[in-house]
Amino acid sequence: MCRIGDADNTDRIDITFGLYGDGELFGDVHPDGLHAYDLGREAQSGRQKAYLFVRCVSPQLDGTHERAARIRGVLESSGSPLPDTPATREANLTVLHSVTLAVVKKLGCADNAGLSGEPVFKSKP
Repeated sequence: MCRIGDADNTDRIDITFGLYGDGELFGDVHPDGLHAYDLGREAQSGRQKAYLFVRCVSPQLDGTHERAARIRGVLESSGSPLPDTPATREANLTVLHSVTLAVVKKLGCADNAGLSGEPVFKSKP
């Protein structure tokens, strides 16, 4: 989707999107360094990575009225010297939420695929 930073620089942020299967959701698994948030279908964020899963029903996507399209956004921050704090995790998730919201709006997803205009950070146990 996009890359922030110089191509030659190791300090950069990459954001990618793809489709996912239900088996790719984290569920009750909490990978080392990631923290679950109640955002979208599922969200996990850490110091260097954030994931945001949403479901989209859109007239632009054939068949989604019968089965919603499952969209996964991933933010990867390489070379970041930032510590693993709630502020860092929420900053990564804020960036990913903003870009994901733009994608679901462009796709015409009903109810913006469940995303609010501003992310609300509620940790999940």
